[in-house]
Amino acid sequence: MGETTVKSLDNRTTPSSPTVVADGRFARLRAGTPRRPTIWFEILLIAVSYWTYSLIRNAVPEQKAQAFKNADWIWEAEQSLGLAFEHAVNHAVNSVTWLIVSMNYYYATLHFIVTIGVLVWLYRWHPGRYAAFRTVLFATTGVALVGYYLYPLAPPRLMTGHNFIDTVLVHETWGSMASGNLKHVSNQYAAMPSMHIGWSLWCGLTIFLLAKAPWAKILGLLYPMATLVVIVATANHFWLDAVGGMICLAFGFLVSYFWYGSRPHHLPKLVEPAASTARRSGPPPERGTDRETAGGTGHERDPAGSADEPTEQPRVSAGK
Repeated sequence: MGETTVKSLDNRTTPSSPTVVADGRFARLRAGTPRRPTIWFEILLIAVSYWTYSLIRNAVPEQKAQAFKNADWIWEAEQSLGLAFEHAVNHAVNSVTWLIVSMNYYYATLHFIVTIGVLVWLYRWHPGRYAAFRTVLFATTGVALVGYYLYPLAPPRLMTGHNFIDTVLVHETWGSMASGNLKHVSNQYAAMPSMHIGWSLWCGLTIFLLAKAPWAKILGLLYPMATLVVIVATANHFWLDAVGGMICLAFGFLVSYFWYGSRPHHLPKLVEPAASTARRSGPPPERGTDRETAGGTGHERDPAGSADEPTEQPRVSAGK
């Protein structure tokens, strides 16, 4: 009952499984063959997307009381797990001035620089995979906005009574949109999830999956690990915020897999030129043209023999 049939070429009908029908429906929603990205469109898309992300993130209501309540809950949860190490790391690294100052600038800049650098690398060397990996990044960032709205969270450095150090203020550097004068134009209570981790892990996994050089793969894996140390040492995030960023990234990969029907790194590295696609999908070539055969000789053997080939004439012998 409810079985779908498919008509074959010889007018016979055969049952088709529900899986095939479902796959067909999903296929209509998925993107087709990866196309070559257009640079100006991509630049505009990234700029508008980041502007929209910043606008929405900062427009989320700053629920101060709830944000501090959530921060206390996170801190107590980490203590119950025996993994409340943020305070110790924050004070230890802060005692080494050159190191903590470097981390402040790392926190402020690298998540932009490295992410844009990886996007450019994908665009230039992996155009067939660019759109899928970009979709991962955008979906990750989009779902993070939901987290900011539903779960306001104060960063450790703003908590009172726990003696966390705001390293940007202490060392008079810049490294956080929620410190100093910048705090008036940024939502201070959007710490969960950590997009420093979400973006850095996206960069690291992309490099690890696509780079050929072993040293590049190692650097790709080290980058999100270093970022985790930085966000904890500067007291901008709990380590559980990093877990939230990882969950968002996993969601981004699921969205990309659904849309393209494949993991991003399994897609073709290069995009077939439009001319080749048009030539292959165009009308069948006429006989005698260069498109007729793959060899480009302009001749093709007929099953019954070619008219272009000389035929053997019968031998006539003279009678004696």
